[in-house]
Amino acid sequence: MKKFYALFPILGLFFIACSDDDETPSETTPTPDPIVYTSGSADFSNYVAVGNSLTAGFSDNALFRAGQEASFPNMLAANFALAGGGTFEIPFMADNLGGATINGQTDANMDGAPDIGNRLILLFTPDGPAPTPKTGVGTTEITDKLSGPFNNMGVPGSKSYELLAPGYGSLAGLAVGAANPYFVRFSSGEAATVIGDAAAQNPTFFSLWTGSNDILLYATSGGTGTFQSDPMVSPADYARNDITNPTVFAGALDAALQALTAGDTDGVIANLPNVTDIPFFTTVPHNPVPLDEATAAQLNAAYALYNGGLLQAQGFNLISEEEVAKRTISFTAGEGNAVVLLDEDLTDLTGVNPALINMRQATEEDLLVLTARTFIGTEAVVGDPTTINGIAVPLADQWVLTPEEQANIETALTAYNQTITALATQYDLALVDVNSLLSELRENGIPLADGSTVTATFATGGGFSLDGVHPSPRGYAIIANAFVAAINAKYGSNLPGVNPLDYTGLYID
Repeated sequence: MKKFYALFPILGLFFIACSDDDETPSETTPTPDPIVYTSGSADFSNYVAVGNSLTAGFSDNALFRAGQEASFPNMLAANFALAGGGTFEIPFMADNLGGATINGQTDANMDGAPDIGNRLILLFTPDGPAPTPKTGVGTTEITDKLSGPFNNMGVPGSKSYELLAPGYGSLAGLAVGAANPYFVRFSSGEAATVIGDAAAQNPTFFSLWTGSNDILLYATSGGTGTFQSDPMVSPADYARNDITNPTVFAGALDAALQALTAGDTDGVIANLPNVTDIPFFTTVPHNPVPLDEATAAQLNAAYALYNGGLLQAQGFNLISEEEVAKRTISFTAGEGNAVVLLDEDLTDLTGVNPALINMRQATEEDLLVLTARTFIGTEAVVGDPTTINGIAVPLADQWVLTPEEQANIETALTAYNQTITALATQYDLALVDVNSLLSELRENGIPLADGSTVTATFATGGGFSLDGVHPSPRGYAIIANAFVAAINAKYGSNLPGVNPLDYTGLYID
């Protein structure tokens, strides 16, 4: 301000001195030439996206309009529009609640169908922030058919082989759990398949990202299903939480690509992330139990008989010293006590002593599922403090992924991703390494232009939604940019990608 005021005494002289001068020419900054975006050797004029919930834009445990608008295929379509891309039609839900009815009933979820409840929001309770379903009744009626075709063919809950299943969008199939309610809304007919409806649009470019549910449903159920090792077993005989046989997966993916590339169509496919990298399995620690000295002593006394029975079993050479150590249960006063859980891979001793059930305490190698955070510490029998779940009552299989169950996941994932890489080469497609991307997100985070970093930390990291499984809009933007990079590298296009900061890391309401 002092420099500004000091100008006043000389202003008069300045105007006099300049009165006879020619006007000083102003300098202008030249406008840069606009960037011209090109598609390279690809043709984006009719883009069709095929996949599951990750393609549909599922977030916060629901499919809803804002999430569909923030789906990675919609982001890709906006980029494609800069280089000759056409319109991108989406089978929108009716509102932003995400919940839906079937024949007017809100509790009509069919066996094998994905949940159709309202999306989660973060409520602040006396016990801390809690993801809670948003109140209200969704206005989406599953049986109200939409008029297609639609470019986003992402079907939440679908497995790889279900994309090829006739009747997967059948109204009649809903009654027997043979149809998917999301596909029912926009399938072309009762006998339609997802791949058939996608291929019938004669796409000039496609994305295919499928297979995560072939593993994920096993994982999120705590490994309650079976790894289907026999390729001759029909998927029709699978339980919903089973891991798809890798040969069956390979056949389904190959058949899907044959249909989508029938017109010599270009496209992009993505490999699968390790589900153990997502917050659903990395949020709840194995040792969340604080105890005072008296309670720890009481618990140790209660488990003394069990521990003694293990030593007796060792004495009869029924189990090894190593297994005794693994199964021995002990609590201490203070923080960091591990939960007690059931483990079907332990030696079954109940034939000798019914009290020696297959239980042990968790270790760092066990992965507790996100939903266990509100279950551990509750009473199995309300009002009875001797029935505390995870302490006095062992956690059932559904609450934890043991190392053996994680090994099943790793075996399937490795096989699936080898297949995806091989088929990308066979069909000459762009390949996105989402596995490495989400591993990096978990290990180090993804830095953004404003200096912030997106991480995989539950609720606060910005990369994942409140269900702990599906990305947030910002997470989807990071994935979209990985797709764009792969497409540019393969086809010589120069698409700009999207700015993740334009998308929220967490829906506020």
